[in-house]
Amino acid sequence: MKKLLLSIFSYILLALINLGCTNGESKIMNKAITIDFPLHGVWVTPNTPGKKIPSHGIDMYGETYAYDFVGVGENERTDKFYKISVISYLMNGARLEKCYGWGSEIYAPFDGEVISTEDGVTERNPVNVGNDLRYAIRITKEFKSGKAEYKDIAGNYIILKYSENVYALFAHMQKNSIEVKPGKKIKKGQVLGKVGHSGNSTAPHLHFQLMDNADPIESKGILCNFTNYEEFRNGKWIDINNGIPSKYRIRNH
Repeated sequence: MKKLLLSIFSYILLALINLGCTNGESKIMNKAITIDFPLHGVWVTPNTPGKKIPSHGIDMYGETYAYDFVGVGENERTDKFYKISVISYLMNGARLEKCYGWGSEIYAPFDGEVISTEDGVTERNPVNVGNDLRYAIRITKEFKSGKAEYKDIAGNYIILKYSENVYALFAHMQKNSIEVKPGKKIKKGQVLGKVGHSGNSTAPHLHFQLMDNADPIESKGILCNFTNYEEFRNGKWIDINNGIPSKYRIRNH
């Protein structure tokens, strides 16, 4: 019973990373831009076009095919994002340094150009489901009414240009971690910054999307898949090429 409750709680918590999710199309488009996976380590994807489209419940802000990557412990039985007990988390929250994904380096998945960055948004510490949900509800209403800025939603972020009409957004990054500047050319595999808990986030994670405009507010989403990573299926790590992460844990070295 305890294991069942832990699994249910972890599922619900990860599903709340972005509010307003609804069921979308079940089919994945065959045509996708293939890029490298932007993280190392072990991750789950509570929001991904591999499960539903639109992945975050809306087609606005370029989020139709967006991914959320949440770090988890490779040897943990559940997909909880924190290293402490569930009881401790519920009572006191989890310090950022006690979260698996927080501080993980983010790598450029392609050669490109830095269009814009934001690196001054404070992270909430500790991670607390009540506080984070209250922030998400408040800031979403304020953003829709024009009282909040995009950075209040996306947190610290980077926008990279892949090609004409194709841009990538990396959101919710760690404050003061961004290592690139607008106007600079970057190489595939270059460190961009670190995974954080800024903006509309209920757990440290990377929100990643491709879009057709450098301004997320005006953009439409573009589907992408990833060249190489592993999925944990039936107790084994399986190599995946040009895949779209879905319900399995994923790992990249």
